[in-house]
Parts: sequence; C-alpha cells; structure tokens
Amino acid sequence: MRYPAHCWTAALAAALLAPAPAPAAAVAPPASAPVAAFDWFEYRGDDPLPAGIAPGRNDYRNPILAGFHPDPSITRVGDDYYLVTSTFGWFPGLPVFHSRDLVGWTQIGNAIDRPGQLDFARLGLSRGVFAPAIEHHRGTFYILNTCVDCGGNFVITATNPAGPWSDPVWLPEIVGGIDPSLFFDDGRAWIVNNGPPPGEPLYEGHRAIWIQEFDPVAKRMIGPRTVLVNGGVDLSTKPIWIEGPHIFKRDGHYYLIAAEGGTAVGHSQVALRSRNVVGPYVPGPANPILTQRDLAPGRPHPITSAGHADFVQTAAGEWWATFLAVRPYRGDLYNTGRETFLLPVRWVDGWPRITEPGEAIPYVHRRPRLPRGAAPAVPTTGPMRVREEFDGAALPPYWMMLRQPRERWHELRTGALHLRARAPALGDGGNPSFLARRQQHMNGSAATAVRFAPARDGDRAGLAALQSDDHWYLLALERENGRPVVALRRRAGAADATDGVRVASAPLDLRPGAPLFLRIDARGPAYHFHYATRPGAWRALRAGADGAILSTQVAGGFVGAVFGLHAHSPAAPAPRSQR
Repeated sequence: MRYPAHCWTAALAAALLAPAPAPAAAVAPPASAPVAAFDWFEYRGDDPLPAGIAPGRNDYRNPILAGFHPDPSITRVGDDYYLVTSTFGWFPGLPVFHSRDLVGWTQIGNAIDRPGQLDFARLGLSRGVFAPAIEHHRGTFYILNTCVDCGGNFVITATNPAGPWSDPVWLPEIVGGIDPSLFFDDGRAWIVNNGPPPGEPLYEGHRAIWIQEFDPVAKRMIGPRTVLVNGGVDLSTKPIWIEGPHIFKRDGHYYLIAAEGGTAVGHSQVALRSRNVVGPYVPGPANPILTQRDLAPGRPHPITSAGHADFVQTAAGEWWATFLAVRPYRGDLYNTGRETFLLPVRWVDGWPRITEPGEAIPYVHRRPRLPRGAAPAVPTTGPMRVREEFDGAALPPYWMMLRQPRERWHELRTGALHLRARAPALGDGGNPSFLARRQQHMNGSAATAVRFAPARDGDRAGLAALQSDDHWYLLALERENGRPVVALRRRAGAADATDGVRVASAPLDLRPGAPLFLRIDARGPAYHFHYATRPGAWRALRAGADGAILSTQVAGGFVGAVFGLHAHSPAAPAPRSQR
C-alpha cells in the first residue's frame, strides 16, 4: 500500500529530508561516502489469539497500540481523543495519536520533532523523554514531560495536536521529580508529579506524589509544594515507585490515580480521593484497581506488568482507561516492549475499578459505545502488512532514529530511501545512519531491497533488529577482500565490539547496481535471517538465532525492539561540525 504524505513537520522535512541546495554553512555529503538506496521496506505481523477467542464485529483487540508504546496518556476534546506515549532516546519523540472511537488510532505527528527542542546527546537509549501527559484547556494543548539526564521537567504547547509544538519551557521547581501531569479546576491549574519523599528515603524505591499550582499563562509554578502521597497507599508495606499520577474530578471528589510497584511484573494502579485538590487523600478500599501480579506466572498467553493508567470519559458518560502492559513469549521475556491497552473503568461505591482480583486482561473486549471510526490507513494492532515504497514527500511519522541528528544523512528521491554510509555505528551511542520502525508482534517480519556498492572493506548497508546500542543484529551487504558478501553481525552486550561480531556470512554473485533482498523473521525468541539475489529466491543465512538478547529482560531499559535500515562506513569522514 502507499501512504498519504505524512510528515514529521515541515520544519523537520526541510531540515533533513528535502532535496534542496545546501547553504554554505550546511554539511554536504562527502564525495567519498558511499550511499545505500533502499527500494522499499515491508513489515508483516500476526500473533494468533488464544484458542477459542475471536473478535466479533463489535469487539476490539488488545493491545490497541502494539509494540513499544509505553506510558499512555489520553485526553478528549469534543468527539476527538488524543493520546501520547514515551519514546525515551528515539527521535522524533512523543508520538501523538488521534481517534474518534478509542479503538482505531492514527499517528498525526510527534511532539518532539525538531532537533533543537531537546538534546539527547549521547544518552543511553532508555533515557531521554519519559512518561508524557497530555491535556487540553481553552483551545491549547499541553504536554508535560521529563527529559531524564537532559534538562528535567518541562511543558510544551500547541493549538493543533498534530503540531507544531513549542520549544520546552522548563519547570525547575520539580527537583528530582518525574512524570508531571496537569489538572485544570475552577480557573486554577495544578501540576502533580512523582518526586523524592520528604526527608531521607526509608527504603529503595521510596517516592512520593507532590502537587503545586501552575500559571498556564506565564507557564511557571507558583505557591507552595505539597505532598499528597508518601510512599504509596500503605507506607508500612514499603511500596515502591509511586509514579505516573493523574488527578480528575467526579461527583465532588478529587481522584488521584497512580502506578505503584515498579514497571515489571509487580506493576499496578492505585486510586485515592479527597474533597480538596491538595488533600488529604484517602486510599480506596480495594487497591490495586489494576494489576496482573496476582495471576499464576505459568498461565498460557499471559499479559503482565500492567499499570501506568490514564482515564478518559466519553460524551456518553462512560469511563475508559489506557494503560501499559506486556505480552511475554516465555517467562518474562518479551521483545515488543510495553504496549498500550484499553479497558473500561467500572465505578463501585464511588471508587474506580479496571480489573478485579485474579482477573486477566482480555485480548478481546466489547468496543466503547461510540460511532465507529474509519479503519486507520496504518494498522496499530492485529494482523498487518505495512509496505513503504519511499515514493512520498516525507517519511511517515512512525519512523525513528537514534537520538537527534546533527547533519542531513538521509533523503527520499527516485522512489527510494537513500542513506549515506557514515562513521557512527549502531553500537557507539551516537546518531548512526539508521531509520527504524517498531516490532509490533512476537511473530513479525521485516524485509527490504538494498542497492549498495561498498567502497572498501568495512562498508556495509542492510537490515537491523535492534533493542539498544548494546543489543542488536545486522543483516547487511558488505565487502570482504574486495568482494561482496552478505553477513550477519550481532552485538549481545557492551563487551562486544561496537560494530558487532560477525556470526555468519556468504559470498554473493551480485552484479553492480542490482538489489540484494534481505529479510528478518521474528518468531518469539528465535530470529531467522534470509537473503536473496532475485525476488522470492530466499536463502537462509542463519536460522534460530537467539532473539532473547533483544528482550527487555536481557537488554534492560524501557524500550522495545525495532526493525530498521542502516548504512555504515568506518572510514567515512566526519562532518566539519563534529571534527
């Protein structure tokens, strides 16, 4: 299929994608740098549902945003719903989605889409922008966020959620805090966030929830800071990592919901309420209101680690929750990262509930009572085949790179994506020539056709499966002793070389200018690597490679695996601005 001409924003397209003459101060591609041309890229995925479960016409599938879409925050404006998720060290960051039925979602932009908004420098891929919170008030959209190790807490605004979003306005009063969110109430605005507890922490993971008034015109904090929750709903049990707080009002009560228990299998969501926005807040009688930690770990088709919820009320009065959870393929191993799920909120004696004790999150659920929206042009869940022909004016907004670029190194022209092979490698913590999209299924495949003439030994271009700078596979066309080969490289930890360890290779009989076809198949913990010199004539280079190195359990961090296109030349000259 072909996509509409989505773009990251006009500013980003002009800076990085548009084939315009470079001014004298701009970085021109070195004449000696080889360029890889990718004719197309295709992603396919299909995870079967548990036996006996099939969605009907009035049902939807969980997750609603499959693959690496953690920490969802949602807001409603009339009949429109907008949702944002975390992206950490990926750029562009903070994807913005739109829906009219809470089920079908279309990405309309990215809130962090200009290199000058933030600076991820050489941060680890799981640093950068954490848990965003989106809100709308009187024609203005607000996103509050934390740039971990790159500035602290900030607010950005827009009149159109598709962008452009403003440059960050920093909130220095939130010292040592994360996960800020905004609440408007009776002409006043409040920011609530996770932060250090008053006094010395009593144990590892001891945190608190704070509140302070916010001036939305001056975009600054005002008045005193107040602790709403110390530790969690019951400090005597030493609860850990109370975070992701949101406040809303219902029937005269202020409700505070927050995640508790860390982001692994102990994750949960809790609720408290008060008659006053600044407290005191009383825990509900049946916390947690959402968790999967009380289910048997060996159950089939598990959904685990659920929490970090946000609520939204429809015009019809229904309440729904978006939240994160994961789908392991074995034990606590999952490569797709933390995903966005949707479930209704039930109200029992004035308190919200999402799951009952021992209740499993369903893969299929009844749709909200909302008019059915058109199916998204790019699916976000369920079986999918997404093919990019690279014949548009700009890349679709779901394509990402590692950290912000410092120069222009990729271009769409002649119906192909051209990547300049540069010195930064996948494992060196910089901004390599690498563009990627999320792996959204346990059983997913990525394929491409690359045309590349390596100028020297060490030059390479191909298809990667990557979870972090330290954990990836690269299937690429290389040169060895002056001859073309197809090679598989792996990095399985920081001890491996930054450009990976070769684990398989085969000589190629490839005429100059002809495409090499590459394919990676993920099947849970096993990854299979194929190549072909003519369409459909696939050969296996390596079958059953260890895919667990791309799991969160092994690689660590907060992100999920991606499939992407990469070009590298260790001898390529550095741009003048980086010498």
